Amino acid sequence: MRVIAGEFRSRRLKTLPGLATRPTPERLRETLFSVLTPMIEGSVFLDAYAGTGAVGIEALSRGALRCIFVEKNHAAVEVIRENLASLGLNNRAEVYTGKTLAVLERLTADVVFLDPPYELEKEYEAALNILGVNRLGASANKCVIAQHSSRAALKSEYGALLRYRVLKQGDNSLSFYRSPSSAIDLSNASTNASSSASVIGVDKQPNTPRGETIIPR
Repeated sequence: MRVIAGEFRSRRLKTLPGLATRPTPERLRETLFSVLTPMIEGSVFLDAYAGTGAVGIEALSRGALRCIFVEKNHAAVEVIRENLASLGLNNRAEVYTGKTLAVLERLTADVVFLDPPYELEKEYEAALNILGVNRLGASANKCVIAQHSSRAALKSEYGALLRYRVLKQGDNSLSFYRSPSSAIDLSNASTNASSSASVIGVDKQPNTPRGETIIPR
């Protein structure tokens, strides 16, 4: 596994052997950040169910100010720490070991990425409900993205979070949520990535050559 773009482009990351974690496929990661790029610079990024930390490290490589990693698998946490150390990113990262839901209740971020085990469907609802809790009148998380099976049907609304976009790529999908208070900021930030951020759209990505990205519109 490698970092796709940014400061640490092409740097190799250590992975965890076996089925204990499910890394986000490289093409899906590239698609995710094609959409998120305008809002990553200077942001606080939260990588929940982080696995070996590839998504959060990609955010740091692309200019995120800080990344919070949450993972309960102790072996995976060690891999996250090793990857951060190898890139000199320890001072820009926080790593939490434990059950994700308990940690999410205490944290907020500009961008939150969720990738629970696909078989734990209730984990999605619980995590999104926690992140959608009103804080000072609005969700404190500007954007929340859930990676899930394309066969799974997530709700369009969780508390203050409203889904505004779905990207499908084979068996994997990305559902994008935001709070109404952040809608204007996010639609401005993502002008180059989406022609209509206020309407839910479903974008299906065809197979593309390795390294080529189609930015859905």
